[in-house]
Amino acid sequence: MRWLYTPCPSDEVELLSRRASVGRVLAELLWRVGLRDDDATTAFLTPALAGLQDPFLLRNLEAGASRLRQAIAAQEQVVVLGDYDVDGVSSTALLVMVLRRFGLNPRFVVPRRSEDGYGLSRSAIDRALEAGKPDLFIALDCGTNSHAEVAFLRAQGIDVMVVDHHRSKEKPLEDGLLINPHVHDDGTNSDEAWRHLCTVGLVFKLLHGLLKQLRLENHPVALQIKLREHLDFVALGTVADLVPLRGENRILARHGLRILQETQRPGLRALMDIAGIRPGQSFTPTDISFRLGPRINASGRLADAALSVELLLSDDVAFCTTTAQQLDTFNRERQEIERTITDEAEQLIETRFASQAGIVIFGENWHPGVVGIVAGRVTRKYNRPCVVLGNEGDMAKGSGRSVDGVNLVEVLGQCCEHLTSWGGHPMAVGVALPKVHVETFRVRFDEAVRAHVGGDIAEARLELAAWLLPEQINERLMDELEALHPYGQGNPEPIFGVTGVVLRQAPEVFKQLHFRFQFGDGRGRRIHGVAWKFAHRVPPIDTPIDLAVELKWNHFNGRKLLQLGLIDWKRSTGSASEFKE
Repeated sequence: MRWLYTPCPSDEVELLSRRASVGRVLAELLWRVGLRDDDATTAFLTPALAGLQDPFLLRNLEAGASRLRQAIAAQEQVVVLGDYDVDGVSSTALLVMVLRRFGLNPRFVVPRRSEDGYGLSRSAIDRALEAGKPDLFIALDCGTNSHAEVAFLRAQGIDVMVVDHHRSKEKPLEDGLLINPHVHDDGTNSDEAWRHLCTVGLVFKLLHGLLKQLRLENHPVALQIKLREHLDFVALGTVADLVPLRGENRILARHGLRILQETQRPGLRALMDIAGIRPGQSFTPTDISFRLGPRINASGRLADAALSVELLLSDDVAFCTTTAQQLDTFNRERQEIERTITDEAEQLIETRFASQAGIVIFGENWHPGVVGIVAGRVTRKYNRPCVVLGNEGDMAKGSGRSVDGVNLVEVLGQCCEHLTSWGGHPMAVGVALPKVHVETFRVRFDEAVRAHVGGDIAEARLELAAWLLPEQINERLMDELEALHPYGQGNPEPIFGVTGVVLRQAPEVFKQLHFRFQFGDGRGRRIHGVAWKFAHRVPPIDTPIDLAVELKWNHFNGRKLLQLGLIDWKRSTGSASEFKE
């Protein structure tokens, strides 16, 4: 792994430090992400809900809010179909919960991965219509490219609204109301401010618009609803869907995480309890990404994601406790399946596809609901875009993950001739194709990746945000760094370099996978760290080494300890200059 560090202009960092009243380390981090004037820095460090823009500036949103207002006034029948990932589940729960406040009783359906496939499929629609035709059908986190499916609904006299954030290279949906900031691009960039909202963020904007309209009419329910209280759902989907945490996403996630931390919703509380998150404990995006999100996703991967929606909506404590336990069981089963597939995938790559720039692997016994996680793991390990496919009858279905500098949407656009469906984001896609075409797709994907990058994939790079002296690693710095939260896409957690560290005692290996270590700061204070899945590379003692670390709080027995999270280490050269770009 190649370490890189780009020095910042010392005078500009010093000026920013004084003007923003922050320390030099924080000033360097702000400068590095492009925050160099007073207004931008203030807005970033103190993201306020007042900074959210008028929802009606978003294309088609006013028409969408008006259609919901019509449904409420006439007490119409509404069906909501949301995708089976965390964004789709939280979007569905948010919309259904608020519409229930207005006396509607929306039916909701979540596609079953094994039966319905991805998105707004005909089989999912057929299930949604089993209880009768609604007046309004709302698709969430899917549907942008579903021209035939929307036409089918419209032919039956059903109004259709699609709220989605997936990119499309096809013509925009015409026979239905589409709210998607990635389409309708006429060159004016009028939707640029919301380009990075995921679906639950768009639903929040839609409901904001609805409340604005109804409050002008002095609607009693609209006057009572505090939309801010629903930001916990928005934070769930926003963090889990890996959209950039800048602009409005940062505002929504920052406030939503605080509400999640103190939530009293029985479903969320039960899920947090079983995930080991205690009431009042500091809540971070990592808790969503590695604790709540996988459990919510597990029902969609192995069973029916409608179970997760029911959990978020329920006020029944006993039901929530039982359901959270079910999701935890599904997640453990998912983890076991994932471990097996990951081992097989790595063996395939190392024995057959190690030379490919873009990798496609397929397993007859691989569960298509789990391969997305495997794709993420092998992509990180081998630093190459990977598509991992599982078996579903005559079809191979799965997911792809990418690396910095490779846009999967653009790559697949060059090799999609055999794909029956595909879509997603630059860093993550879903694909399906007949199994007979897997080998051809494998060759074409590798060629498309090479063409995209102009050759082989570059060596994995590790960008260092700043260099620290051991004595700078303290609680005061941690308090300053708190202003940067939440970390995520577009605002990555800083990785710091620490040079010339000497370990005086051997690191402690545990579970044969990880190790703990400690060193002194030269002033008698011990600094502790942990290296996850690094037992194969334990550093030597009594030898100067350089560390690349993240700074964490470790919560244990009601106490919190400053702890380094090791990302990489190298033998020290005594200078950071070798890492300069």
